[in-house]
Amino acid sequence: MKKIRCPKCDESILFDETQYEPGRILVFECPECHKQFKLRMPQPKPADEESAATANEEQENPVLGYLTVLENAFHFKQEIALHAGENIVGRLVKGTKANAPIKTVDPSVDTTHCIITATPQPNGTTKFVLRDAPSNTGTFLHNALLGNKERALISDGDIITLGATTLILHTASEAE
Repeated sequence: MKKIRCPKCDESILFDETQYEPGRILVFECPECHKQFKLRMPQPKPADEESAATANEEQENPVLGYLTVLENAFHFKQEIALHAGENIVGRLVKGTKANAPIKTVDPSVDTTHCIITATPQPNGTTKFVLRDAPSNTGTFLHNALLGNKERALISDGDIITLGATTLILHTASEAE
């Protein structure tokens, strides 16, 4: 069973995805608000192609850390990988510039909310720097609001708040 949400009222709708072939377009009507919307069944990637693509990506741009997104009323718990360079954190929507998106319906998280820059150091550690993108609701580090052009050095276990969403930074050495 697969759960989808109505784009208008966010009502959960369950359906059996095994009953439909890949690539087929399904039309749903929300039982709550009667909004009609479409969903295309995804095409499965061949297993060897998918694993090879993931392995190549990991070799080219290894994961240096990750953010744990804590579960709340707007989303489920998630882990977002952080790579070398700028990791743009924001709400996942079609066409977003965020390369570290959060799957959420939290309206207080902007599509490009904050930026975490990960820089590998010669001693094998990674330096993480947090800054606001800028966002409409601000970026908080340990309940302190970051200023417009302010940058903060962050480390393993630091708590970042974006609107009603809380994130915890974990370094790659901690992840292994």
